[in-house]
Amino acid sequence: MSTYQRKDVLIPFLTVLSDIVAIEVAFLFSYWLRFFSPLTNVAPVTLGLPPLDAYVWGSLFVIPTWLFLFNSRKMYAARRNLYFSDEFFAIVRIVFLGMLIVMSAAFFYRAFSYSRLVFALLGFSAVFFIAAGRYAVMRFEQWWYRHGNDLKSVVVVGNNTTAARVFHTLANNRSLGYQVIGYFSPNGVGAMGDALLLGSLAEVPTYIRTHRIDLVLISLNYQEHPQLYELVRECEGLNTEIMMVPDMLEMMTNQVRVKEIEGIPFIRIKAVPLSTWNAILKRSFDLVFSTIVLVLTSPLFLLIALLIKLDSKGPVFYKQERVGLDGKPFQILKFRSMRTDAEHTTGPVWARKDDPRTTRVGRFLRRFSLDELPQLINVWKGEMSIVGPRPERAHFVEQFKNEVPKYLDRHRVKTGMTGWAQVNGLRGNAPIEERTKYDVYYVENWSLVFDLKIIFKTIHAVLFGKDAY
Repeated sequence: MSTYQRKDVLIPFLTVLSDIVAIEVAFLFSYWLRFFSPLTNVAPVTLGLPPLDAYVWGSLFVIPTWLFLFNSRKMYAARRNLYFSDEFFAIVRIVFLGMLIVMSAAFFYRAFSYSRLVFALLGFSAVFFIAAGRYAVMRFEQWWYRHGNDLKSVVVVGNNTTAARVFHTLANNRSLGYQVIGYFSPNGVGAMGDALLLGSLAEVPTYIRTHRIDLVLISLNYQEHPQLYELVRECEGLNTEIMMVPDMLEMMTNQVRVKEIEGIPFIRIKAVPLSTWNAILKRSFDLVFSTIVLVLTSPLFLLIALLIKLDSKGPVFYKQERVGLDGKPFQILKFRSMRTDAEHTTGPVWARKDDPRTTRVGRFLRRFSLDELPQLINVWKGEMSIVGPRPERAHFVEQFKNEVPKYLDRHRVKTGMTGWAQVNGLRGNAPIEERTKYDVYYVENWSLVFDLKIIFKTIHAVLFGKDAY
């Protein structure tokens, strides 16, 4: 998980925890109102007291359902910067939809007859408790940021009235969760009040890379827009969110999705590919999957190790430095399938079909991708993911980053044992431009269902494909 994502863990976690507690309290409170409060004088209990545990068990179905509904409306993000009235009406809508689902489930569940009055009370009490909990979290979030915790570092690009407004709005309201470092003017000169001038627009990528900036807010005049493309191009491969204040003309002539920060609209040009909770979900899946497969294949590990030792001299495992998330190097682990002096005379080269450097056992391992199995250890350690762009050596990264558009964007997620390019037949010496297109598509369209689809296609490709060598 990148630094950017770690800064957005606490507040979403507290919001989820608050909702869980609020929904459970709403259940218990509604049960008490119906069967023990003075309300029984108006609506007498005539059929006896139902067991409390039936409602507690029922809440275990309701809680994840409602959490899913809130998450589907993106109500677990940090730095949402909403007025509480906006949050309240969103809660009302979600609770209303959730109540329809709950009552439908109760209608089809015949093992126990739930009180309809309890459900009616639940709707109102859930709104109250959820809203109260979220209000408390919202106030804590503002306090947390005001005291300098988990602030996202921000630079502003532009030197005009709007850029000045953006800068001073964020600088003077730390409770929004941002720390504004300074600004870049297009030509590197000019003044914007007491704001710190960091340099020209051409210096932005280097500054982002060296100072680990979380967010770049762009406000350029229409005449300066040609420089925007080059800026975004130079920021490829950097896990930094980039947003732009749109020209009023663009706002009037285009239907765009915008994000507001304290009333200032921004167009999101580039977003971090995995949200905080998606990153946690993906990591959890990787950890569970790699652990299970490592346990199940441990006898196969021993057999392959024995065959490698019997077939040729050298170590069982082959380690090689590859480039991973955020361009950081790591040691990838594979079963050795080539001679130990495979690149002694050639230097770094890709494997090819019928490669003479491959050992007898190695040819079998590579045909069924069994040489890749030790990468499950890389996945378990968090250096790789089960699914993602295949990791490449630094030698080739340096070669391709200036030749292939968006090549560095592959490094915005963890590299994987398999990927969208590989299951579409782009393996080995396939054109790197085509592989990159598939990899970038995966980065920009990730979902757990997409990962599962790639895994199933990988199994089919391993068993029946002809591209591995």
